[in-house]
Amino acid sequence: MLSMAHASIVPLKRALNNLAHILKKGQEYADDKKIEPAVLLNARLFPDMYPIIRQVQIATDMSKGAVARLAGVEVPSYDDNETSFADLQARIAKTLAFIDTINTTQLENSENRDITISVRKVDLHFTGQDYLLKWVMPNVYFHVTTTYNILRHNGCALGKPDFLRLKD
Repeated sequence: MLSMAHASIVPLKRALNNLAHILKKGQEYADDKKIEPAVLLNARLFPDMYPIIRQVQIATDMSKGAVARLAGVEVPSYDDNETSFADLQARIAKTLAFIDTINTTQLENSENRDITISVRKVDLHFTGQDYLLKWVMPNVYFHVTTTYNILRHNGCALGKPDFLRLKD
């Protein structure tokens, strides 16, 4: 049976590392094409969607929040003040470092933990397993994918291997 540690920590770290790779390619593209990085970082797929900066903030917030809640520890708070590719890379690194502080034993039996989150002033109630599988993972993949799509839409040479990163 798949443990909650393997169902959470492993794919979240992979998604964040892949996001860091996607952003690295975005930075290289901006440098190569002499595009002001802020142009890409503030780009959106559609006016009512978030720009790359916010996509990364949400992916990292979801990841650190999930691991913390499942482990029963306080969720770290970040300032959401990133303005550059380097800032976003630092945020991802800080999130990965936090995840590494969680011992897999802290996640034992977390599939049954009661988890409540507030989203736009509405409380959502989950078991740990449903929180991870029905809320966190889809959201993390959505925001990583959207970051990829915004960069790709703006001409960055990204492909499916950059998203999947089967070989590091």
